[in-house]
Amino acid sequence: MARGRRDRTLERLDGLDRKCIATGQAVPRDGLIRFVSGPDGSLFPDLAEKLPGRGVWVSASREALDKAVKKRLFARGLKTTVTVPEDLTDAVESLLLKRLVDSIALARKAGAAVCGFERVKEALNRGNVKLLFAASDGAEGGKSKLRGIDDEAEGYCALTSHELGLAFGRETVIHAALLNGGVTNRVAREAHRLRGFRPLPDPAPDATLKPTEL
Repeated sequence: MARGRRDRTLERLDGLDRKCIATGQAVPRDGLIRFVSGPDGSLFPDLAEKLPGRGVWVSASREALDKAVKKRLFARGLKTTVTVPEDLTDAVESLLLKRLVDSIALARKAGAAVCGFERVKEALNRGNVKLLFAASDGAEGGKSKLRGIDDEAEGYCALTSHELGLAFGRETVIHAALLNGGVTNRVAREAHRLRGFRPLPDPAPDATLKPTEL
């Protein structure tokens, strides 16, 4: 009986922490991606964490996921034969990107996200910004001007101007902000998970990045 209880609670450690099969570390669930095996042995990323069955967790980073694939850790963790797609890492990044863009769009419809230099600047001056988005391909000058307004706003520059534009129904967006409020947690989580798959662009020589952007 005791053995059965241990098996059923294998994924649970303390609170919302889960153990990454690639690093062996227990970290908050918000920084992990769950994977499950389908009836035919196919491996699926369960980004919404709603699929049934035994699951394993991998840190939300390209390095960790590549390691899990290379060392065949999914079969070991799931205790079954699984078919791992060759493009798994790139596929997961694409899925995370879609979830982030969609969540920003939902926040915009709820009035919790704004775009454009002046509107973002106004929100920063009010101290009402949780995430400060700056397109990775945008000019550094505008980013630098906005970065120093509110030290509490976390900088995020892993999206291109086209990707940010998709969230706001525009062709391109350079500056955007996620406001404090009830719908922000999902956006923040998706942003943090995608960041692990995208190296940050090199800043201009005179730019000073906040610790959250390093």
